[in-house]
Amino acid sequence: MKRRLEISELIFKIISYTLLTVFAICCLYPFIYTISASMSGRHAVEYNDLVLLPKDIQFDAFSEMFNSNMFWNSYANTLFLTFYGTIWEVGLSILGAYALSKKRLLFRKGFNFFLVFTMWFSAGMVPQYLNYIETKKVFNAIGIMDDKWLVVIAMGMAAMNIILLRNSFEGVPSEIEEAAIVDGATEMQVLTKVYVPMSKSIIATVSLFFGISRWNGYFWARQMISNGHEHPLMVYIRLRLEDYTNPEVMAGWNKTYATDSAIYAMIICSIVPILVIYPFIQKYFAKGVNAGGVKG
Repeated sequence: MKRRLEISELIFKIISYTLLTVFAICCLYPFIYTISASMSGRHAVEYNDLVLLPKDIQFDAFSEMFNSNMFWNSYANTLFLTFYGTIWEVGLSILGAYALSKKRLLFRKGFNFFLVFTMWFSAGMVPQYLNYIETKKVFNAIGIMDDKWLVVIAMGMAAMNIILLRNSFEGVPSEIEEAAIVDGATEMQVLTKVYVPMSKSIIATVSLFFGISRWNGYFWARQMISNGHEHPLMVYIRLRLEDYTNPEVMAGWNKTYATDSAIYAMIICSIVPILVIYPFIQKYFAKGVNAGGVKG
Protein backbone atom coordinates (compact mmCIF):
# COMPACT_ATOMS: atom_id res chain seq x y z
CA MET A 1 0.00 0.00 0.00
CA LYS A 2 1.41 3.36 -1.01
CA ARG A 3 2.01 5.93 1.70
CA ARG A 4 0.32 9.26 1.22
CA LEU A 5 2.70 12.14 0.86
CA GLU A 6 2.64 14.84 3.46
CA ILE A 7 2.02 18.42 2.39
CA SER A 8 5.67 19.39 2.92
CA GLU A 9 6.91 16.42 0.85
CA LEU A 10 4.45 17.18 -1.92
CA ILE A 11 5.50 20.84 -2.05
CA PHE A 12 9.18 19.83 -2.10
CA LYS A 13 8.63 17.41 -5.00
CA ILE A 14 6.67 19.97 -7.00
CA ILE A 15 9.34 22.64 -6.52
CA SER A 16 12.16 20.16 -7.28
CA TYR A 17 10.56 18.85 -10.47
CA THR A 18 9.70 22.37 -11.61
CA LEU A 19 13.27 23.59 -11.11
CA LEU A 20 14.71 20.51 -12.83
CA THR A 21 12.36 21.00 -15.78
CA VAL A 22 13.33 24.66 -16.13
CA PHE A 23 17.02 23.76 -15.87
CA ALA A 24 16.63 21.04 -18.53
CA ILE A 25 14.89 23.48 -20.88
CA CYS A 26 17.66 26.04 -20.34
CA CYS A 27 20.23 23.38 -21.26
CA LEU A 28 18.34 22.08 -24.28
CA TYR A 29 17.34 25.42 -25.82
CA PRO A 30 20.83 26.50 -27.02
CA PHE A 31 21.33 23.07 -28.58
CA ILE A 32 17.98 23.18 -30.37
CA TYR A 33 18.57 26.76 -31.48
CA THR A 34 21.97 25.80 -32.89
CA ILE A 35 20.40 23.02 -34.96
CA SER A 36 17.63 25.31 -36.19
CA ALA A 37 19.99 28.15 -37.06
CA SER A 38 22.30 25.82 -38.99
CA MET A 39 19.51 24.89 -41.39
CA SER A 40 17.61 28.19 -41.57
CA GLY A 41 17.74 30.77 -44.34
CA ARG A 42 20.03 33.76 -44.24
CA HIS A 43 17.32 36.35 -43.61
CA ALA A 44 15.87 34.50 -40.60
CA VAL A 45 19.27 34.20 -38.89
CA GLU A 46 20.65 37.64 -39.65
CA TYR A 47 17.46 39.47 -38.62
CA ASN A 48 16.89 37.36 -35.48
CA ASP A 49 13.55 36.01 -36.70
CA LEU A 50 14.48 32.58 -35.42
CA VAL A 51 13.16 31.58 -31.99
CA LEU A 52 13.02 27.80 -31.83
CA LEU A 53 12.05 26.01 -35.04
CA PRO A 54 14.00 26.58 -38.29
CA LYS A 55 12.69 28.94 -40.97
CA ASP A 56 13.31 28.81 -44.73
CA ILE A 57 14.92 25.41 -44.32
CA GLN A 58 18.01 24.78 -46.43
CA PHE A 59 21.11 22.65 -46.00
CA ASP A 60 23.58 24.68 -48.03
CA ALA A 61 25.76 25.33 -44.97
CA PHE A 62 26.10 21.59 -44.32
CA SER A 63 26.65 20.90 -48.01
CA GLU A 64 29.53 23.36 -48.29
CA MET A 65 31.04 22.12 -45.06
CA PHE A 66 30.90 18.47 -46.19
CA ASN A 67 32.68 19.47 -49.41
CA SER A 68 35.46 21.24 -47.52
CA ASN A 69 38.71 19.26 -47.42
CA MET A 70 40.09 21.47 -44.64
CA PHE A 71 37.11 20.69 -42.43
CA TRP A 72 37.59 16.93 -42.76
CA ASN A 73 41.33 17.32 -42.36
CA SER A 74 40.82 19.14 -39.06
CA TYR A 75 38.28 16.48 -38.07
CA ALA A 76 40.89 13.79 -38.68
CA ASN A 77 43.41 15.76 -36.61
CA THR A 78 40.95 15.95 -33.72
CA LEU A 79 40.31 12.21 -33.92
CA PHE A 80 44.08 11.67 -33.84
CA LEU A 81 44.56 13.89 -30.78
CA THR A 82 41.59 12.38 -28.97
CA PHE A 83 42.41 8.74 -29.67
CA TYR A 84 46.14 8.77 -28.97
CA GLY A 85 45.87 11.47 -26.30
CA THR A 86 43.29 9.52 -24.32
CA ILE A 87 45.26 6.27 -24.53
CA TRP A 88 48.46 8.03 -23.45
CA GLU A 89 46.83 9.98 -20.63
CA VAL A 90 44.82 7.07 -19.24
CA GLY A 91 47.86 4.79 -19.36
CA LEU A 92 50.06 7.27 -17.48
CA SER A 93 47.31 8.01 -14.96
CA ILE A 94 46.75 4.32 -14.22
CA LEU A 95 50.46 3.75 -13.62
CA GLY A 96 50.77 6.84 -11.43
CA ALA A 97 47.59 6.11 -9.47
CA TYR A 98 48.64 2.50 -8.88
CA ALA A 99 51.98 3.55 -7.44
CA LEU A 100 50.44 6.27 -5.25
CA SER A 101 47.85 3.83 -3.88
CA LYS A 102 50.57 1.62 -2.37
CA LYS A 103 51.46 2.30 1.28
CA ARG A 104 54.84 0.69 0.73
CA LEU A 105 55.81 3.45 -1.73
CA LEU A 106 58.70 5.49 -0.32
CA PHE A 107 57.74 9.15 0.29
CA ARG A 108 54.14 8.29 -0.66
CA LYS A 109 52.61 11.09 1.41
CA GLY A 110 54.96 13.62 -0.09
CA PHE A 111 54.15 12.57 -3.66
CA ASN A 112 50.43 12.71 -2.93
CA PHE A 113 50.83 16.16 -1.38
CA PHE A 114 52.66 17.53 -4.42
CA LEU A 115 50.00 16.03 -6.67
CA VAL A 116 47.24 17.84 -4.80
CA PHE A 117 49.39 20.98 -4.55
CA THR A 118 49.34 21.34 -8.33
CA MET A 119 45.55 21.59 -8.13
CA TRP A 120 45.72 24.41 -5.58
CA PHE A 121 48.54 26.45 -7.10
CA SER A 122 49.30 26.45 -10.80
CA ALA A 123 52.67 27.61 -12.11
CA GLY A 124 50.86 29.59 -14.81
CA MET A 125 51.01 29.63 -18.57
CA VAL A 126 54.53 30.98 -19.01
CA PRO A 127 56.35 27.98 -17.47
CA GLN A 128 53.99 25.63 -19.27
CA TYR A 129 54.65 27.39 -22.56
CA LEU A 130 58.41 27.18 -22.03
CA ASN A 131 58.02 23.50 -21.25
CA TYR A 132 56.20 23.02 -24.55
CA ILE A 133 58.92 24.89 -26.44
CA GLU A 134 61.70 22.77 -24.93
CA THR A 135 59.73 19.57 -25.56
CA LYS A 136 59.22 20.64 -29.16
CA LYS A 137 62.98 21.14 -29.56
CA VAL A 138 63.60 17.62 -28.25
CA PHE A 139 61.01 16.18 -30.64
CA ASN A 140 62.53 18.01 -33.60
CA ALA A 141 66.00 16.78 -32.60
CA ILE A 142 64.87 13.15 -32.75
CA GLY A 143 62.99 13.65 -36.01
CA ILE A 144 59.38 14.12 -34.82
CA MET A 145 58.15 17.11 -36.82
CA ASP A 146 54.42 16.53 -36.36
CA ASP A 147 53.28 19.02 -33.71
CA LYS A 148 50.20 16.93 -32.94
CA TRP A 149 52.43 14.48 -31.06
CA LEU A 150 53.65 17.40 -28.96
CA VAL A 151 50.10 18.12 -27.80
CA VAL A 152 49.48 14.41 -27.17
CA ILE A 153 52.62 13.77 -25.12
CA ALA A 154 52.93 17.06 -23.27
CA MET A 155 49.34 17.00 -21.98
CA GLY A 156 49.51 13.52 -20.48
CA MET A 157 48.65 14.32 -16.86
CA ALA A 158 45.64 15.58 -14.92
CA ALA A 159 45.93 15.58 -11.12
CA MET A 160 42.20 15.23 -10.47
CA ASN A 161 41.87 12.13 -12.60
CA ILE A 162 44.91 10.51 -10.99
CA ILE A 163 43.35 11.12 -7.59
CA LEU A 164 40.08 9.51 -8.71
CA LEU A 165 41.96 6.44 -9.94
CA ARG A 166 44.13 6.30 -6.82
CA ASN A 167 41.10 6.37 -4.53
CA SER A 168 39.47 3.61 -6.55
CA PHE A 169 42.61 1.45 -6.40
CA GLU A 170 42.81 1.96 -2.64
CA GLY A 171 39.35 0.42 -2.38
CA VAL A 172 40.47 -2.88 -3.92
CA PRO A 173 40.72 -5.50 -1.12
CA SER A 174 44.33 -6.28 -0.27
CA GLU A 175 43.47 -9.99 0.10
CA ILE A 176 42.85 -10.25 -3.65
CA GLU A 177 46.24 -8.76 -4.42
CA GLU A 178 47.95 -11.03 -1.90
CA ALA A 179 46.27 -14.07 -3.44
CA ALA A 180 47.48 -13.05 -6.89
CA ILE A 181 51.04 -12.60 -5.62
CA VAL A 182 50.95 -16.01 -3.93
CA ASP A 183 49.93 -17.48 -7.29
CA GLY A 184 53.06 -15.97 -8.82
CA ALA A 185 51.67 -12.79 -10.39
CA THR A 186 54.12 -9.99 -11.10
CA GLU A 187 53.48 -6.35 -10.23
CA MET A 188 52.31 -5.59 -13.76
CA GLN A 189 50.05 -8.64 -13.78
CA VAL A 190 48.50 -7.56 -10.49
CA LEU A 191 47.76 -4.18 -12.04
CA THR A 192 46.37 -5.48 -15.34
CA LYS A 193 44.61 -8.62 -14.04
CA VAL A 194 43.30 -7.38 -10.69
CA TYR A 195 43.16 -3.60 -10.34
CA VAL A 196 42.16 -2.59 -13.87
CA PRO A 197 39.29 -5.11 -14.23
CA MET A 198 37.97 -4.16 -10.79
CA SER A 199 38.08 -0.44 -11.65
CA LYS A 200 36.36 -0.43 -15.03
CA SER A 201 33.83 2.21 -13.97
CA ILE A 202 36.34 4.80 -12.82
CA ILE A 203 38.63 4.10 -15.80
CA ALA A 204 35.70 4.63 -18.17
CA THR A 205 34.86 7.87 -16.34
CA VAL A 206 38.43 9.15 -16.49
CA SER A 207 38.65 8.16 -20.15
CA LEU A 208 35.52 10.23 -20.79
CA PHE A 209 37.07 13.22 -19.01
CA PHE A 210 40.28 12.89 -20.99
CA GLY A 211 38.48 12.27 -24.27
CA ILE A 212 36.24 15.34 -23.97
CA SER A 213 39.21 17.44 -22.91
CA ARG A 214 41.20 16.37 -25.97
CA TRP A 215 38.22 16.70 -28.30
CA ASN A 216 37.51 20.24 -27.11
CA GLY A 217 41.18 21.19 -26.79
CA TYR A 218 41.83 24.60 -28.29
CA PHE A 219 44.30 26.89 -26.54
CA TRP A 220 47.51 24.87 -26.57
CA ALA A 221 46.69 23.36 -29.94
CA ARG A 222 46.36 26.92 -31.29
CA GLN A 223 49.63 27.99 -29.66
CA MET A 224 51.82 25.00 -30.45
CA ILE A 225 50.59 23.68 -33.82
CA SER A 226 51.91 26.08 -36.44
CA ASN A 227 51.00 24.07 -39.53
CA GLY A 228 47.44 24.86 -40.61
CA HIS A 229 46.98 21.34 -42.00
CA GLU A 230 47.56 19.94 -38.50
CA HIS A 231 45.02 22.16 -36.71
CA PRO A 232 42.29 20.27 -34.83
CA LEU A 233 38.61 20.95 -35.31
CA MET A 234 38.21 23.53 -32.53
CA VAL A 235 41.05 25.64 -33.88
CA TYR A 236 39.61 25.37 -37.39
CA ILE A 237 36.17 26.51 -36.19
CA ARG A 238 37.72 29.43 -34.33
CA LEU A 239 39.69 30.52 -37.40
CA ARG A 240 36.55 30.32 -39.55
CA LEU A 241 34.70 32.39 -36.95
CA GLU A 242 37.41 35.03 -37.18
CA ASP A 243 37.09 35.00 -40.96
CA TYR A 244 33.31 35.33 -40.83
CA THR A 245 33.50 38.34 -38.51
CA ASN A 246 35.84 40.08 -40.94
CA PRO A 247 33.96 42.99 -42.58
CA GLU A 248 35.65 42.30 -45.91
CA VAL A 249 34.31 38.74 -45.94
CA MET A 250 30.85 39.90 -44.91
CA ALA A 251 30.80 42.52 -47.65
CA GLY A 252 31.20 39.89 -50.34
CA TRP A 253 28.92 37.30 -48.76
CA ASN A 254 26.18 36.40 -51.23
CA LYS A 255 25.18 32.91 -50.19
CA THR A 256 21.77 31.58 -49.19
CA TYR A 257 22.81 31.03 -45.58
CA ALA A 258 24.25 33.34 -42.94
CA THR A 259 27.82 33.11 -41.69
CA ASP A 260 26.43 32.11 -38.29
CA SER A 261 24.72 29.15 -39.95
CA ALA A 262 28.07 27.93 -41.25
CA ILE A 263 29.55 28.09 -37.74
CA TYR A 264 26.51 26.38 -36.24
CA ALA A 265 26.74 23.60 -38.83
CA MET A 266 30.37 22.94 -37.91
CA ILE A 267 29.50 22.96 -34.20
CA ILE A 268 26.73 20.41 -34.74
CA CYS A 269 29.06 18.09 -36.64
CA SER A 270 31.80 18.54 -34.02
CA ILE A 271 29.66 17.24 -31.16
CA VAL A 272 28.19 14.22 -32.97
CA PRO A 273 30.92 11.75 -31.83
CA ILE A 274 30.49 12.80 -28.18
CA LEU A 275 26.71 12.40 -28.43
CA VAL A 276 27.16 8.94 -29.95
CA ILE A 277 29.74 7.67 -27.45
CA TYR A 278 28.40 9.18 -24.24
CA PRO A 279 25.23 7.02 -23.89
CA PHE A 280 27.35 3.85 -23.96
CA ILE A 281 29.50 4.92 -21.02
CA GLN A 282 26.92 6.95 -19.11
CA LYS A 283 26.14 3.99 -16.86
CA TYR A 284 29.74 4.00 -15.66
CA PHE A 285 29.82 7.74 -15.03
CA ALA A 286 28.03 8.13 -11.68
CA LYS A 287 29.38 4.82 -10.39
CA GLY A 288 32.92 5.76 -11.38
CA VAL A 289 32.84 9.22 -9.80
CA ASN A 290 31.44 7.78 -6.57
CA ALA A 291 34.04 5.01 -6.52
CA GLY A 292 36.88 7.44 -7.10
CA GLY A 293 35.66 10.05 -4.67
CA VAL A 294 35.09 7.86 -1.60
CA LYS A 295 38.42 8.71 -0.01
CA GLY A 296 40.15 12.05 0.22
